[in-house]
Amino acid sequence: MHVGVPPDRPWFKFYLPDVPKEIEIPQIRIDELLKEAAKEFPDKVAIHFLGKDITYRELDELVDRFATALADLGVKPKDRVAIMLPNCPQFAIAYYGALRAGATVTTLNPLYSPREVEFQLNDSGAETIVILDVLYGRVKDTIEKTKVKRIIVTNLGDFLPTAKRVLGKFFKKIPTAKIEPKEGIYFMLDLLKKYAPNPPDVSGQINPKEDAAVLLYTGGTTGLPKGAMLTHYNMVANALQCNAWIGGKKGVETVLAVLPWYHSYGQTVTLNGGVAMSAKIVVLPRFDAEEVMKEIEKHQVTLFPAVATIYNAINNHPKVTKYNLKSLKAGISGAGPLPKAIQETFEKLTGAIICEGYGLTEASPVTHCNPLDPKLRKVGSIGVPFPNTDAGIMHLEKPEFLPPAEDPNNPKDENIGELVVSGPQVMKGYWNRPEETKETLIEVDGKIWLRTGDIGYMDKDGYFYVLDRKKELIKYKGWSVYPREIEEVLFKHPAVKDAAVIGVPDPAVGEWIKAFVVLKEEYKGKVTTEELLEHCKKNLAPYKVPKEIEIRDELPRTIVGKLLRRVLREEEIKKRGIAA
Repeated sequence: MHVGVPPDRPWFKFYLPDVPKEIEIPQIRIDELLKEAAKEFPDKVAIHFLGKDITYRELDELVDRFATALADLGVKPKDRVAIMLPNCPQFAIAYYGALRAGATVTTLNPLYSPREVEFQLNDSGAETIVILDVLYGRVKDTIEKTKVKRIIVTNLGDFLPTAKRVLGKFFKKIPTAKIEPKEGIYFMLDLLKKYAPNPPDVSGQINPKEDAAVLLYTGGTTGLPKGAMLTHYNMVANALQCNAWIGGKKGVETVLAVLPWYHSYGQTVTLNGGVAMSAKIVVLPRFDAEEVMKEIEKHQVTLFPAVATIYNAINNHPKVTKYNLKSLKAGISGAGPLPKAIQETFEKLTGAIICEGYGLTEASPVTHCNPLDPKLRKVGSIGVPFPNTDAGIMHLEKPEFLPPAEDPNNPKDENIGELVVSGPQVMKGYWNRPEETKETLIEVDGKIWLRTGDIGYMDKDGYFYVLDRKKELIKYKGWSVYPREIEEVLFKHPAVKDAAVIGVPDPAVGEWIKAFVVLKEEYKGKVTTEELLEHCKKNLAPYKVPKEIEIRDELPRTIVGKLLRRVLREEEIKKRGIAA
């Protein structure tokens, strides 16, 4: 249930003149955004990938072919299709193709360890996976422990120009892996050649407002990932909300897509948002600062959503003045705070306006942003709610809204509570987790509110501020890392008796990860931190591996045994003399 936003909300006064308070959100499947773009701008480049252009007409036809193939292979409406790919044309084809076939997509980070892949495939119940050939060998045995029946393989060079593909493979610049054909394994290029663009009509079987388009996994209080059920309506709404805020003109913009599409932020703002505005999407499979600058100059990129660490890497690149970045108009910085120095330096270099926003996977993900006007943004604030989005600060122990802070630099205790949001982008719930859904989505005054788990306050102008992460989430280079998940891995080592993980503030990466362990008596003096790190490397994605592990005799806990990570973090900050 979503009830509209009352017209007297204070933040509306700070909307730019061309940003509407409310936008119309069509009840369509996400792939219909692509269908509309292909009708309106058939010959416009939809995706540019390392020298290869694909027009909207061509992309839409490839999606039709892939949807036809999936249906013929036995994928039915509401089945789950997993995608484990970096940013590349195949991701867009698999994503929109699965949705067009009526399936639900679940995306996996290509850096996931076999353990993480196994958990998500089993939890989602996916029976089909689209995967990069070089990743398949690493998770082949894992996939055999799941319900997956169909494995569709592709190579990063499949959509490159012929000469670049041949030379790339010859000089080993494009990694490739030989996979023997066998039952249940299919090659994406073969399927696209074999099947005509004749997808099934699933319109009567999919309700855009009720049916999950994607299951995007996020952590929680237990640290175990949960699948946020985001409907077609949720995702379409958030793409259109982002576009309305950023002021993108249909058929005119060029978007740089270096944010990963397997993550909700990149998926919404650069893939779906780009398609919704019929933009040219310049796609990069990984972040390299100089490559980004080259592409911005070459393609006259206008919109560049990113994270603070990416903007900072460009600011500090020795060749930054060699490239003309003046085509950039705007960008939203998400997935963590945007320091003022990084913001101002990037804007001076480019002439673009970059504003800090806020979101979470459960909200598709963006809910707030500062206005794209330097005079209206507030340093330290996550900004104001998006069109169609209501927000408030709720008491931590009862469903009561708290008053705004008169002085935003000095909020009082009665102003500080949990940030809650309501809007068309808020998830339907967690996949197969009714209790956690009930705790996270609450009804107050006839409206459903999403409890974000973040502690903060609102000022009298309607700008919001986040003070702390209720669930002790670590933000490393824009990635969300859940301490409990790393602790669980450490506990699996036979020598570990107790473990705790914290984030240590670092302006270069956001926070880096430190682990503390207590060894069992019989292992003391026999197991090294290097051995524990190796154990982590085998069981975690690289960005989740602790930078440092410290062995202690005991860890701080309450009288009832609750781990006090906060104490460890404060000790570390004091010891290193750094600002929290």
